[in-house]
Amino acid sequence: MPIPLSLTEPGLEQTLEDSTGSLIRRSILPGGIRLITERDPSVRSASVGFWLPVGSRDETPEHAGSTHVLEHLLFKGTPSRTALEIATAFDEVGGETNAATAKEHTCYYARVRSADLPMAISVLADMVTSPLLDEDAFLTEREVILEELAMAEDDPTDVGFEAVMADVLGPDTALGRPVGGTPETVMAVGLENVRDHYREHYAPERLLVTAVGDVDHVQVRELVLAAVSAGGWSLADGALPTPMRSTTAHRMPPEKRSMRELRRDTEQTHVFIGGPSITAVDDRRQAMTVLMSILGGGMSSRLFQEVRERRGLAYSVYSYHSAFRDAGMAGMYAACRAKSADAVADLLVAEVERMAEHGITDDELRRALGQITGSMALGLEDTQSRMARLATSELLQGQFRSVDEALDAFNAVERPQVQQLAAEMADAVGTRVDVGPERTPTQAIPTTTSEENQR
Repeated sequence: MPIPLSLTEPGLEQTLEDSTGSLIRRSILPGGIRLITERDPSVRSASVGFWLPVGSRDETPEHAGSTHVLEHLLFKGTPSRTALEIATAFDEVGGETNAATAKEHTCYYARVRSADLPMAISVLADMVTSPLLDEDAFLTEREVILEELAMAEDDPTDVGFEAVMADVLGPDTALGRPVGGTPETVMAVGLENVRDHYREHYAPERLLVTAVGDVDHVQVRELVLAAVSAGGWSLADGALPTPMRSTTAHRMPPEKRSMRELRRDTEQTHVFIGGPSITAVDDRRQAMTVLMSILGGGMSSRLFQEVRERRGLAYSVYSYHSAFRDAGMAGMYAACRAKSADAVADLLVAEVERMAEHGITDDELRRALGQITGSMALGLEDTQSRMARLATSELLQGQFRSVDEALDAFNAVERPQVQQLAAEMADAVGTRVDVGPERTPTQAIPTTTSEENQR
């Protein structure tokens, strides 16, 4: 059975023995800091992540874009390290460091030799606990972020995915807004707004540290506590971690059928179709993974075979599912020449409807389970993926499943479950976004709203 990750006992420590032979230990440290380690003595490296359960959806209107700005600014120096010294610390040992902002979390992470883990923890903790957040760095990084947004604007898949997500989840909701903000919000947010956002969301009780590889739990615990204390955070005994994010249903926009075009000077039209779907904590999420695999998860998937192999109408075609604690979105994507966009869009929807009506075959279920379990096995060879898996268990699921338990959950999926989810998806995928060149008169869709230069 999955093991609940209790948040109610200060000083709690759990030992979770995975079926792979790895020893996983979880502790609640002073200040409410959560630490999860997975020891794997077969490697000589370690991946460590400092996670905060704050993402773009947690921003107030005046703080819009602050989460992403903070991700950049934390690399720009502390009272004890310059930005160059932070970068050099990892480069000179052949390590890697980076960060990621999402809708529900922010992560600062590194991968180094196990001998260099003390350095990685010290630097990451310094960044998280005591960033300078000064004016010069803020103005410089704002320009960098604007370039990053401009780069995304040049990528039609980024543009289309943001647009369909906004339409499905609600463009005026926190969850529907772009993770990185927009040029307008980035220019509007001030340094004091960013500092306020930092003070509100960066605190010991919100911090989760995960480490995987040739690591010792007791050593990592002492390194984290020493580094966080050196950064000036007060670590009160008996403090509890922040409760998990609510699963109360996200306020979705009214159900609608919509179609819009975003004009871009591209050779292909990028077709996105989507609609609301199950959440990340739904008991049917394994069945959804199976559905995505069969529908559009590989070269043997239905969409690939029908749209590309049989008809030659697209080079890239797949299905996707994005899930959060309280909402989800599922859909399909294909890139094709403009003259084929309508035919391809019809084929995408028709394939889901066919699955909803007739279900899937035993062979399709067998292949999907093989693909999923094989991908899991390959992922276990990557300490960074395993480090993220621990964080997902803590921040998103609130429970830990061993690898065998996860495999059992997938192997328990039955054909009727997949068919039912396909029926729900067929009813829900009412949003279509096309990103590409202007249609010729013979290709135009009368009900389409064309939009210039917007997501």
